[in-house]
Amino acid sequence: MAETKRDYYEVLGVSKDADEAAIKKAYRALAKKYHPDMNPGDKEAEKKFKEASEAYAVLSDAEKRRQYDQFGHAAFEGGAGGAGGFGGFDFSGADFSDIFGDIFGDLFGGSRRGGRAGNGPMKGANIRKSIRITFEEAVFGCEKEIDLILKDPCEDCHGTGAKPGTSPETCPKCGGRGQVVYTSQSFFGTVQNVQTCPNCGGSGKVIKEKCPKCAGTGYTSSKKRIKVTIPAGIDNGQSVRIRDKGEPGVNGGPRGDLLVEVNVSHHPIFQRQDVHIFSTVPISFAVATLGGDIRIKTVDGDVIYTVKPGTKTDTKVRLKGKGVPSLRNSQVRGDHYVTLVIQTPERLSAEAKEALRRFDELTGNTLHQNDDTDEKSEKGDKKKKKGFMDKMKEVFED
Repeated sequence: MAETKRDYYEVLGVSKDADEAAIKKAYRALAKKYHPDMNPGDKEAEKKFKEASEAYAVLSDAEKRRQYDQFGHAAFEGGAGGAGGFGGFDFSGADFSDIFGDIFGDLFGGSRRGGRAGNGPMKGANIRKSIRITFEEAVFGCEKEIDLILKDPCEDCHGTGAKPGTSPETCPKCGGRGQVVYTSQSFFGTVQNVQTCPNCGGSGKVIKEKCPKCAGTGYTSSKKRIKVTIPAGIDNGQSVRIRDKGEPGVNGGPRGDLLVEVNVSHHPIFQRQDVHIFSTVPISFAVATLGGDIRIKTVDGDVIYTVKPGTKTDTKVRLKGKGVPSLRNSQVRGDHYVTLVIQTPERLSAEAKEALRRFDELTGNTLHQNDDTDEKSEKGDKKKKKGFMDKMKEVFED
């Protein structure tokens, strides 16, 4: 009787809606754990490795996975076997190269990645720093300075790392190529794993006598002050790139860059959205009713705005060209939108209260608009008290 196969998703320990990355990650862990080269003579490990490989071969292939989800194991039964398959299963089309490259790279203490020569010129790493500026500095731009520890070629050895009067020699392990090739036998045949040479670190050169000043690194470190030009219109979280102020390149490669991230401080009045500025300005009831001039704060200074009579609260005002300059063209600016909010006075003098009552009497008497209703209600209550029984009583008394 044929052995019942386990569900492929169960074998890999992933859910049925797992994406390609999750499936690959799960298989990589299982393959590394149960690979025969890591478990010599262990039949149970070999069995689990074959089972996981079969599951990965199906679930990593979009078409095979679709068939499996629809028909299960029956989708590959009968005539599916092929040369190189396990238990009649065809592994053709399944890509295991990156999986086993990682595994064998771990076995030999290296990595298989990288197709180009390891001793070729490479750009240096970028350096990341952050700087804090004010809201106004972000709007109009500014100049800032930051202190950095930067590496420069050693003046004694001119960046070679070798003692003055000597030179680096060709690495005997890789022959100056910067890479070595390891070969291993697996169930899938011979696997070649190309790795960075552990002897020279990929440079293809070794230093027998190190420079005493830089200890063979080829670089010396020093503190430097770098000027950073912050462009007008920069927003919170954006970065300024300063070319060639990063780490030195490798094997003659160019220096990396300095990336300065800008953190903009919160402003107590202004808020920003893209190139537009927003704020709220309180106005008195008198100004809202009668109209008048008010002073509005902007990033360019105060401006005088004339409020129209009868203005309601939450009225929006647009100050054209008073926003943030565009990063692409500093001559083009956004707008400043102001919300006018009518303030209700909390403390009034007796004279002010009396004046407000007189104003109310002249404009609708809203303070006493319910007085007539109350009087009518009282009269209605009195009439209601003299109801049917009262009238009957009056008839019998007569």
